[in-house]
Amino acid sequence: VVCFSQRAYLLCPQSYLIGWEEFRKSKWLIGYSVIISVSIIDWVLSVSMVCDEKLRVRRLLRPFFLLQNSSLMKKTLKCIKRTLPEIASVILLLALHLCLFTMIGMLLFAKTEDPQKNSEWELHFRNLPNSLTSLLVLLTTANNPDVMIPAYSLHRGYSIFFVAFSVIGTYCLMNLLTAIIYNQFRGYLLMSVQASIIRRRLGIRAAFQVLSCQEAVAAAVERVRADVVLEVLSTVKMKSYYRAAITKQYVDVGYMNREQFRNIFDELDKERIKEHPPLPQYNSPVLQRLQEIFSHYYLTILGNAVALANVMCICTILVLNSEKSIAERDNFILEVSIINLCFILYYLLEMCVKIFAFGWRGYLSYRNNIFDGFLTTVLLVTEDPSSHGIMSMWEMVRLVNMLIVFRFLRIIPDIKLMALVASTLLDLLKNLRAFAGILVVVYYVFAVFGIWLFEGAIKPPPEMSVLSNTSMGNITSNVTAECGTYEQLGYWPNNFDDFASIILLYDVMIVNNWQAFMEAYSRYTTEWAKVYFVCWWLTSSVMWVNVFVALILENFIYKWDRSHSCSVTDVEKIRYETSFQFMFK
Repeated sequence: VVCFSQRAYLLCPQSYLIGWEEFRKSKWLIGYSVIISVSIIDWVLSVSMVCDEKLRVRRLLRPFFLLQNSSLMKKTLKCIKRTLPEIASVILLLALHLCLFTMIGMLLFAKTEDPQKNSEWELHFRNLPNSLTSLLVLLTTANNPDVMIPAYSLHRGYSIFFVAFSVIGTYCLMNLLTAIIYNQFRGYLLMSVQASIIRRRLGIRAAFQVLSCQEAVAAAVERVRADVVLEVLSTVKMKSYYRAAITKQYVDVGYMNREQFRNIFDELDKERIKEHPPLPQYNSPVLQRLQEIFSHYYLTILGNAVALANVMCICTILVLNSEKSIAERDNFILEVSIINLCFILYYLLEMCVKIFAFGWRGYLSYRNNIFDGFLTTVLLVTEDPSSHGIMSMWEMVRLVNMLIVFRFLRIIPDIKLMALVASTLLDLLKNLRAFAGILVVVYYVFAVFGIWLFEGAIKPPPEMSVLSNTSMGNITSNVTAECGTYEQLGYWPNNFDDFASIILLYDVMIVNNWQAFMEAYSRYTTEWAKVYFVCWWLTSSVMWVNVFVALILENFIYKWDRSHSCSVTDVEKIRYETSFQFMFK
């Protein structure tokens, strides 16, 4: 009730300030009011029932507040709405393809007088729902080649039917869907940027007009006083280096014309490029020569080679010890520790000479050095004999080996294509929050619906508990089930009994063995349960996975085009350039 009161309190002044006419035009504000009203009514009903009701409508309405508070999520939803007609056309073509091959399959694998030739009919083409489900799962390749084997065992020519279905549906229509989504989203990003730039220019022009009118300057000479503009900027929240750059540029200017005023806002588009501190100055020629050697790029290459040798040693030890008993393995722990200690001492030496060459500030100005230094320090601490009382020697060795393998990631910035891929992934983490946020909302809504529909539908066998530490062998030992089914595979922890059902939804989105979940819930409830799983597959695997693929393609192609002729050191500078996604954000 505190949350609802706070949201209603925010809605009232906002509605009052924009006026009734604008409020009626805003679908989001109207929806916001309706959602709050329905949620409060549902809350009152819950309190009157002493919170004993099984269906809480407000639980399903909560994601609206997340969407309503993000302008980028609103734009994304608008983009999806704009893309739906094109997607629907391909999905209809996909449905036509599915229905056509379903009818052909039912005619091709009809029941015969010979029971030995009825395996395909009995397993996959017994009736229309069964045939549709089998081919729909084949469209995702999850039951390939299982669905084909009974017919293929009778005659190899039957494979033509299944191969033709997969080639047309999976490789043509599904990839065409990805291309359509990519094309629509890329075009929408560009259109959104253009619209935002137009609105921004209008706003800048209006701000200039207001400030120039306040100065009562003649209409023929439009200008504003620089000190007035700087005074306005002093009250605005912005990063300090933006304010410093603008103030330094216009502090001595008496008046600004329209072009100078517009340039202020261009400064806000520029990312701050960090410059590395100057190298320390040494008077001794010997120290100067050592500084030149230790700051050379070849030292980094040597460090990468040593890291590679260390990882190869760990890999060799893992291969040699994989089949040995615990007693035999313990005999090698000391040797492994000594080998690791030698490599760690080199890492420490490398860190020290880099600090000598670049100085403390210069060393810490490189993110790779921070990564190396932190892991080297952790490795030294874990190799300390005094820390062996906390965990056993074998656990300590395993921890050190994992840290060493993780440290090998230092090679990524030094390989151009690898650095490009890594920067693309980092950029996705920064710029795709809206798309990931909507995916979270979709997961949440489907999880709530799944709990409402299927909670308690599937019960595990009485001799095992899902929450126990029983091995999978013990779980399925007393359960007799058909191979490949939910029961035989031991999928009991994947259910809709609580909000962990999002893991089940994730498993379905991956589409590996998703037919096992769909078939099980259709057996334990009704055949209509398949509609829920098909809707989730269309929403997650067909829609959202393709959306992420399209945006990854757009981001990677942008970076690839601009880094194709760059050196390794220039790849990092690309992140300061503005991509469609950054402008969209």
